[in-house]
Amino acid sequence: MPIVTAKGIPAVRQKIRRHPHLYEANARIFLKRISERYGRELTLAAIPDEEWQVIDRRGFDLVWLMGVWQRSPSARREALLDVNLRREYDEALPGWTEGDITGSPYAVHSYVIDSALGSEGDLMELRSRLNHLGLGLVLDFVPNHLALDHPWVSSRPDRFVQGDEADVATHHDWFFSPDGKKHLAHGRDPNFAPWTDTAQLNFFSSELRQALVEELLQIATVADGVRCDMALLALNGVFEQVWGGVLKDHARLVTEFWADAIGAVRRQHPDFIFLAEAYWGLERELQEMGFDFTYDKPFYDRLRFSSPADIHKYLGDKNIRHERGVRFIENHDEPRSRVVLGRERCLAAAVVLATVPGLRLFQDGQLEGLRIHLPVQLVREPRETADSEITRFYDRLLTVCNAPTFHEGEWVLLEATMAWEGNHSHQNLLAWSWCSGSQLMTVIINYSADRSQGRLVLPIGLEEAGGVALQDEIGGETYMRDANELRSQGLYVDLGPWRAHILNLANDRPLCPSNIS
Repeated sequence: MPIVTAKGIPAVRQKIRRHPHLYEANARIFLKRISERYGRELTLAAIPDEEWQVIDRRGFDLVWLMGVWQRSPSARREALLDVNLRREYDEALPGWTEGDITGSPYAVHSYVIDSALGSEGDLMELRSRLNHLGLGLVLDFVPNHLALDHPWVSSRPDRFVQGDEADVATHHDWFFSPDGKKHLAHGRDPNFAPWTDTAQLNFFSSELRQALVEELLQIATVADGVRCDMALLALNGVFEQVWGGVLKDHARLVTEFWADAIGAVRRQHPDFIFLAEAYWGLERELQEMGFDFTYDKPFYDRLRFSSPADIHKYLGDKNIRHERGVRFIENHDEPRSRVVLGRERCLAAAVVLATVPGLRLFQDGQLEGLRIHLPVQLVREPRETADSEITRFYDRLLTVCNAPTFHEGEWVLLEATMAWEGNHSHQNLLAWSWCSGSQLMTVIINYSADRSQGRLVLPIGLEEAGGVALQDEIGGETYMRDANELRSQGLYVDLGPWRAHILNLANDRPLCPSNIS
C-alpha cells in the first residue's frame, strides 16, 4: 500500500536518473534561514513547497539534509570546551554565543529527529512531499561511533570497544570511563586524534551489527537513501588495523558488515540508495559490497591541486568506476570552493563537476558563491552577500546539465591535440562529449590561467558537407564550422583562462554510433 502524507498527498517514489544531482544542506542552518524568511518558526515538514520547488527546478534529484538526528548534550559540552573548535567559531561567526553551538551531528544521540527540526512523523511527511515533487531524501547514517552519552553506553556497553588498564595506560587519550569502572574507546580515524565526543562501536560484535541494521531499516521508512559517514572504518580489514590490538581476545566475524546490512535493507527497500564517505583507495571494495556511490576524493584533490593533464589521466583510468563516484568541489568537510580555487577557477571546476559521470554533489551556498566554511557544531550562519554573477552562472549550468543527454547519453573522453606546431597550450584543455541519439554535447574547459588553443576530434561521423552550427549553451554564441575541416583536422578551440564551452550539435538524424562506450 503506498505511503500517504498526513495531508492526503501520495508519495511518488521514482528511481533516480543516471548521474544524479544531489543538494546538500545543513538541516539546522537551512531551516533557520527559511524560518527567518517567512517570519515564523518552521519545522522541516512545514517548509513551504515553493522552497523545494526551487531546488527541483534547478535539476536536483536528491536532497541530503545533513544533521537531522538528535544531538548529544555531552557532545555539546565537548564542542564548547574544544579550543580548536572555538577558534573556528571565532573565524566563521564573530560574536557567537553558546546558544549558537550544539553537539556535532556526527555524534548521534539517537536516530530520532532533533526537536529543533520537528517531531515524530515529520520526516515521513517531508519525504512524501519531496517524493511528490520528484525529489528523494537522503539522511545521515554514522556507523563507526555514537555519542559518548548514547543510551547504549550505559545499557549495552558490550556493543562498544572496551580497553583494559594496560590499553588505557598506553593510549590514555583513546578512552573514557562512563562509570569509573569500564573503559570505552572514542571513535577514531587512525590518521587523526580521537573524536572525544563519541564512543567507538565494536564491529566484531554480531549483536552490534544487528542493532545497526535495525537502525538502518528504521531510517529506510523515512528516507530514500543514506550518506554513510566514514563508511570505510566498518570494513573488517580496517577495523582490525585500528582496533585489533585492543580487541585481541575477541572473536572475529567472517562476513562484512556492509554486505550484510545493505542486503538486509534492500530486501525490504529495493531502491534504497547507499552513499559512502570513502578514502584510502577502498572505493571499489565498498561498491562491491553494495554501495551505489562512493566519495571520489582523488577527483576533488586533482581539481584543487593537480594539472589538467593529471585530471585527464584520472578521468581516462578505466579501472575506476567513474559513474559510481560522488563528485564534489565542496561539502561540509571541505572549504568553500570560491575560497580555495578562486572565483574564476571555481566556475571552471563547476563545469567539470556538472558534466563528468557520477553523482554530482552541490552544497547549500555553493551556488551563491558563499565564502565562509561553517563548523558543523554551529547552528547559526553569518550574513553573507551572494555573488549574483556566480548564481546566474550556476543557474545556466544546471539548466544545461539537466538535459537528458547528460544523464541518458554516453560519455566519451576526448584528447586535445596541438592547434599548430610548437603550441603546447592544448595540454590545458579538458574535453569530453555526451552523445544521445541525434544530440551531441561537447564540453571543453581551459583549466588554466593561460589562454589556450587546441583541436578535438568529435566522436561522430559527419557525412554532410558545408557549415556545421555549434551552439554554446554556456556563453550563448553560435559557432559555424566547416564539416570538411572537422573531419580532416578536428574542431579548433581557443579559450581564455578558466573559460568553458558546452557545444550543442543537434541533427535531424542519429549522430551517435551505437558502439560508443
